[in-house]
Amino acid sequence: MTPIHLGQSSSLPASPEEAVLDYVPNPRAGTRYLVRFAAPEFTSLCPITGQPDFAHLVIDYVPDATIVESKSLKLFLGSFRNHGAFHEDCTVGIGQRLFEEMKPHWLRIGGYWYPRGGIPIDVFWQSGSPPADVWVPAQDVPGYRGRG
Repeated sequence: MTPIHLGQSSSLPASPEEAVLDYVPNPRAGTRYLVRFAAPEFTSLCPITGQPDFAHLVIDYVPDATIVESKSLKLFLGSFRNHGAFHEDCTVGIGQRLFEEMKPHWLRIGGYWYPRGGIPIDVFWQSGSPPADVWVPAQDVPGYRGRG
């Protein structure tokens, strides 16, 4: 479980499949708490047109034995920059990969995608019911309004 990115020079992976996520021991194992990552400038490509898509991602999780190392998460998310996939595939795929590899108690992801063709698409996935004994704040990403 030695991180390969932490403290090392790391280049952006060519694809999400090639990206390696590092996990380190939870420094507060046995304590239930919530971790939130916000990625307000996430980008991917439309799989049909190749045009860029932009989203604000919010990832919340309650760790168990491990936590995801943030530099490796940043590189993983950055690997979508040249990856063609629909909004649903990106959002749900990121959540499922983190859940399957890290094995947290609970995880949710909100993908708040900016409009293309005049329609914003928001995609949400979670691993199960939110834990009753952990404060889970609202993601509070406002819906797209255009110019107000």
